Amino acid sequence: MSDINLDVYLYFKGQCREAMEFYKSIFGGEINAMPYSQVPDQVPGGEGISEDWLMHALLSGGDIRLMASDTLKASPTSAKVDLSLGGQDEARLREIFEKLSEGGEVHTPLKKEFWGDIFGNLTDKFGVTWMVNISSGENS
Repeated sequence: MSDINLDVYLYFKGQCREAMEFYKSIFGGEINAMPYSQVPDQVPGGEGISEDWLMHALLSGGDIRLMASDTLKASPTSAKVDLSLGGQDEARLREIFEKLSEGGEVHTPLKKEFWGDIFGNLTDKFGVTWMVNISSGENS
């Protein structure tokens, strides 16, 4: 196994704490967060940044590892990014899909696809797009 890790880092405009609590309620784990109020004065947060906003947050110890921050520059990028979850635990992945869809929009409901797996995708209430693939085990 490689020593290189790829972590997802999401940016929000004042919704980081709410988003991370939402993801914690779905994936479990613990949140380690630092609000801008704890950032030393010499580290620029930027004018207009609320002290209650999170400079950094890490969700770990549950099903996934996820990092995030609040920034005034949060906006859609020119690149499209979808987060993809996969595995064989159908009950758990269905539960995750349902919880992520609360307040969001399901684009493709979970259903068996031509490749043999159950697949669906959605955009959650924070604008993050998720794909869920429940493997049949035949193509693993």
